[in-house]
Amino acid sequence: MQLFITSLNSGSNGNCYYVGNDREAILVDAGISCRETEKRMKRLGLSMGKVKAIFISHEHSDHIRGIAVLAKKYQLPVFITPATLRNAGLGFTGLQVISFQAEEVISIGKLTVTAFAKQHDAADPHSFVVACGDVKVGVFTDIGVPCANLIHHFQQCHAAFLEANYDDDMLDQGNYPFYLKRRIRGGKGHLSNKQALELFTACKPSFMSHVLLAHLSKNNNCPKLVQELFDAHAGGTEVVVASRFEETPVYTISHTGYRYESISINHKPVVATSAPLQLSLF
Repeated sequence: MQLFITSLNSGSNGNCYYVGNDREAILVDAGISCRETEKRMKRLGLSMGKVKAIFISHEHSDHIRGIAVLAKKYQLPVFITPATLRNAGLGFTGLQVISFQAEEVISIGKLTVTAFAKQHDAADPHSFVVACGDVKVGVFTDIGVPCANLIHHFQQCHAAFLEANYDDDMLDQGNYPFYLKRRIRGGKGHLSNKQALELFTACKPSFMSHVLLAHLSKNNNCPKLVQELFDAHAGGTEVVVASRFEETPVYTISHTGYRYESISINHKPVVATSAPLQLSLF
């Protein structure tokens, strides 16, 4: 079994993540326009015809602003909790809206999608694990703290989109007002680089081939800084920083026994072998 993954965009200007197999795919969130979604998928050689559903993590605009047009154009069901739907403030008239709840396993062809509750300042926020057979990919962004739910699911994933939103020093020294700084690091905001790295080093399974660091702050983080930070402790896992301006390559996540292989869409192979679980640095 294989899963193909890419971040179409990641950041406060819009979030959209693609996970699929050979026949079907889903999008987690639709925070960029329909036109941009189409353009980026076309550049990657991905077909919107394979996309069978959109799953919504929460109602903040950078996760939902593209839903209405995209779902209507391609007749895609939108999986969303009732509380998130009530607070979204978007016109869902004419859309096929399907509710879900935490820990419910939803089948989309050969894909299964399982949501779990997370800590974030939204009405009913969820993260997702997408599986095909025994291969699992997690989409873990907009998380205030690395709670037990996150740790449990992270430990099972062969690849993950993991939030690394801000650097503590950059946030402290930046010009955000105090209330916003407190909101960001207040337990229902975002994961810092330090929190994400602690989770990664302490809980990463030896078979995790890729981590895509996601939802970096434009003002309070630096892609180069977080890349170097995680590379130093990768332990055989390829570290990719997802951009707020463009799509990442498409990676193929495969389970092949004791060896986990990833092949990007341009057919340049990247192989990651199993490595022992590293201890937390902090």
